[in-house]
Amino acid sequence: MQIVRIGLDLAKYVFEVHGVDCHGKVVVRKTLRRDAVASFFANLPRCLVGMEASNGAHYWARVLSDLGHEVRLISPQFVTPYVKSNKNDRNDAEAICEAVGRPSMRFVPPKSTDQLAIQAVHRIRRRLVADRVRLVNQIRGLLSEHGMVIARDISQLRRGLAVIVGNDDDGLSDMVRSLMRELRAEMAELDDRIATYDRRIREIFRTSEQCQRLGKIEGIGPVTATALIAAVGNRTCFKNGRQFAAWLGLVPKQRSSGGRARLFGISKRGDRYLRTLMIHGARAALGKAAGKQDPRSLWLNKLRQRRHPNVAAVALANKNARIVWAMLSGSTFYEPAPSVKAA
Repeated sequence: MQIVRIGLDLAKYVFEVHGVDCHGKVVVRKTLRRDAVASFFANLPRCLVGMEASNGAHYWARVLSDLGHEVRLISPQFVTPYVKSNKNDRNDAEAICEAVGRPSMRFVPPKSTDQLAIQAVHRIRRRLVADRVRLVNQIRGLLSEHGMVIARDISQLRRGLAVIVGNDDDGLSDMVRSLMRELRAEMAELDDRIATYDRRIREIFRTSEQCQRLGKIEGIGPVTATALIAAVGNRTCFKNGRQFAAWLGLVPKQRSSGGRARLFGISKRGDRYLRTLMIHGARAALGKAAGKQDPRSLWLNKLRQRRHPNVAAVALANKNARIVWAMLSGSTFYEPAPSVKAA
């Protein structure tokens, strides 16, 4: 019988294949080494291949798509309910094969090589920023042990370190002062590296027509625009802007039963980094809307009067996500007034 659907469990070196025919009967179960995967699928007729959206999934999606197969990526959380009995690679491949055949299954948008490159820039920058935050916290903690408390603002810390390093009458020992010099130099190095990646992101923003269009939205700058373009692949995976906002975790969590609807805070599903950028950008736009008389600012000011600032920021981030999806799916430009009327 001809194979119509395959579940492929990805790994570094050993891959499991589970294939079924049109009646759901198992046709093939096979263990492949990494160098044999491409040749195996090259000798198969066109079929549907499902994979978990894990490490290397986008690479193999491109390889198998070039061989003529239809590839769909599934979030691992949606595969788990289909795993039978104990968890192992063979059972995982069977579960993937079962999950990819469900008509209501949700799939992960595949990414191109350019999107993965932009995503790599963001991930490295995010790690460097986290390293700087940890370093700043360590410096403040070490200084507090010697009775020196510096405000959490990083600019205040930079000024305070400059004074401490150049002052010999504050009671610090020579060893601690020498350590502060080393930590100050380390923070300066991190600042330079982060600035380098910021310049790369701005260059990507300037050379991308899509990013330029998204940058017109209040609350979306070069970092957020490039991160959105890197995250959103095949836009047909979402039917509308609300599904896109739900994918970002910007919609309420629901626990409804017995006809009673119960809504809580946002679900916080999806990409935490992207959701954080959208909310922080919305906070900045919310602060700049005060005193303005355009329709969008009037709507934001009324919302701010009724609800908590955090609620208003999330509401604006949700709206911005829907606007982004409308612009990307329709290749249109940003129009502030219609976006407010559609709220």
